[in-house]
Amino acid sequence: MNPIHLETLLAIIDEGSFEGAALVLGVSPSAVSQRIKALESETGRVLVSRAQPAAATEAGEVLVQAARRMALLQAETRAQLSGRLAEVPLTLAINADSLATWFPPVFSEVATWRGATLRLRMEDEAHTLSLLRRGDVLGAVTRESVPVSGCEVLALGTMRHLAVATADLRDSHSAGGVIDWAGMPVLRFGPRDALQDGDLVGRAEGPTARRRVSIVPSAEGFAEAVRRGLGWGLLPEMQASPMLGSGEVVLLDDAPVDTPLFWQRWRLESPLLSRLTGAVVRAAAAGLRD
Repeated sequence: MNPIHLETLLAIIDEGSFEGAALVLGVSPSAVSQRIKALESETGRVLVSRAQPAAATEAGEVLVQAARRMALLQAETRAQLSGRLAEVPLTLAINADSLATWFPPVFSEVATWRGATLRLRMEDEAHTLSLLRRGDVLGAVTRESVPVSGCEVLALGTMRHLAVATADLRDSHSAGGVIDWAGMPVLRFGPRDALQDGDLVGRAEGPTARRRVSIVPSAEGFAEAVRRGLGWGLLPEMQASPMLGSGEVVLLDDAPVDTPLFWQRWRLESPLLSRLTGAVVRAAAAGLRD
């Protein structure tokens, strides 16, 4: 199987189009198309869905995984030959709350690895494994403890979320000290916000279909929306604590939501991937609960 064809397939999936792949590879779009046609002819399978963005088919996912492994190993081989790290893109999936709270120390470590780069794919922690299965990423922060085939898993710690709101919002939706959870405006991160899907468990009784829901798809923006009274929300403890201390928000109940997080990575003999794993584990140990 031609390594150039595999490299081209990987570029299409990473860039989302044949044109984007051509730009990255420094060839014409027609050359990219010819390479993929040759690879599809060799395998007897359609490998790329010609959609926007371009996506790997089920058969294509198998080759994307192989291509990403090959790219990492080639880069590390070049690094060993040259005596330094080559420009290796370390692709990983992470949820927004982790990225906004405990994960940033990883940036500091990777910044000292000459030539290394990070490519982050942001997804809810309940869905990051799909990126790992497809071969889109080398590792993922996830809530799943069962390893994906071909991967190994490490426990990172527990992320705690607290139900908070401004005092004015709480008071305007309370009677006799009892909060009207179903009636109080609420914030959600997005349509696949698995954490907020269960936000009313044990909190509200009766119908909740007419809730006022605002969607803010940014961890920092979400926290700011809570602080400004747009709605109540479940904030990571690291974000909520300073605002609770300053009185900008209040704790709505004593029912924190604890989510165990895990690091899943390819089971691959890669010094650089092992180094990244160490950085992730250290950052989690400093920022997450045991």
